[in-house]
Amino acid sequence: MAIAGALAAIRACLIVLPACAAAQAVHGADTPPVAAYAWRLPPGFPLPVVPADNPMSAAKVELGRRLFHDTRLSSTGLYACATCHRPELAFTDGRARARGVTGESTKHGAMSLANVAYNATFTWSDPRVHSLESQMRQPLFNEHPPEMGLEGAGRAAVDALAAEPGYRELFAAAFPGGAAPISMDLVIKAIAAFERTLISGRSPFDRYVYDDDRTALSDSQKRGMALFFSPRAGCAQCHSGINFSGPLIYEGSAKAAASYADTGLYDVDGRGSYPQNDRGLIDITHRATDMGKFRVPTLRNVALTAPYMHDGSVPSLEEVVDRYARGGHGSRSQDSRIRRLSLSQEERTDLVAFLGSLTDREFVDDPRFR
Repeated sequence: MAIAGALAAIRACLIVLPACAAAQAVHGADTPPVAAYAWRLPPGFPLPVVPADNPMSAAKVELGRRLFHDTRLSSTGLYACATCHRPELAFTDGRARARGVTGESTKHGAMSLANVAYNATFTWSDPRVHSLESQMRQPLFNEHPPEMGLEGAGRAAVDALAAEPGYRELFAAAFPGGAAPISMDLVIKAIAAFERTLISGRSPFDRYVYDDDRTALSDSQKRGMALFFSPRAGCAQCHSGINFSGPLIYEGSAKAAASYADTGLYDVDGRGSYPQNDRGLIDITHRATDMGKFRVPTLRNVALTAPYMHDGSVPSLEEVVDRYARGGHGSRSQDSRIRRLSLSQEERTDLVAFLGSLTDREFVDDPRFR
C-alpha cells in the first residue's frame, strides 16, 4: 500500500475529535463543588468517561499522584503502585511477571497504564472488571499471591496516612464535605483520578498523523506503518483505534466490549490448549472458543514495555514479530487472525521500527506523573 493511501486508511481507523475537548470538564451531579478539571488531551483524543461518584479535580489528581507513589499502601511499607507501574517504563515494571510484597510472582505481567481512562475492561482476562476503582481492589487486597498485601491491613495503612498532617489537608481539598476525612474508598478514588490523567498521544506517530509532520517518521517507520495497517499483515485487526488496543469507551461513545484474542502462544495438547493454571478468558466464561484469549494490550510505548505477552514469555519486539509471522505456535489457533505471514527480513525490521515510533517521550518523562 502506498504511504499516502496508508495514511488515509489510518485516519479512518482512529477516533479524531476536536482538540477543544481538552478544555472541558466532567462533574458528578450530586457531589460538592470542587475546582473544575481541565483535561490536557492530545489532538484526536476524546474526553474520558468519568464516574458520577468520582468527579475529576486538580486537588484529587494531586492527591492520587502522591498516593500512587506511597509505599505505606502495602503491608511491608516497601511497595507502592509505582513499584509495578514505573513511569519511565510506560507504567510497567520490566518483569515477565509482576511480583508482590512477598516476592512471589503473579501469573501475569504488569499492564501499561497508558490511556487506561479509555479502557472498556481491565486486567488481562477478566471482562467483569469495568472501572479503575474496582480494578484497584485486586492488587490492594488479593491474597493468591498477595500484591500490595493489604487484606486485613487496610485500616493500618489508612491510619498511617491519616497521621500525616499534609495528607489530611490534601484529602480535605480533594473530597470537600466528606463524612470521613480519610478512608480506603477515598484512597482508591484519588488514585483512579490520577490514573485517568495518564494519557499518551504525542509520539512521532501522532505528530505524523495529527500534526502532519512528514519528518516525524523515518522511511523505515513509514513502510512499517503501511504494513501494520495493511490487510496483508493484519496487525490493526486487533490493535486498532487511538490506543492500538481495540474498542474504547469515551464521552459520547456507544457501549463497547474490550477485544480479546488468542495469540497462538501455547499448544500444550496439540489442540491449542494453554497451561491449566492460566488459560485466559475461558476460565471466566467457560466457553471452549475462549481458550487462550487475553485482552489485547495497547501498543503505545511498546518499545519500553518488554518482555511481551500476558506472561512475559517473549523477550523482544523482534521475536514478537517473528512469532506472529510464523502464525504463532504453528497449530491451529482459536483466532483466525493468527496466520502464517510471508514477510521479508526488511519488512520485519520496518514493523519493529514503526512500533518504536509509538514511544511518547513527553509522556514517560512528564514530571506531573512522578
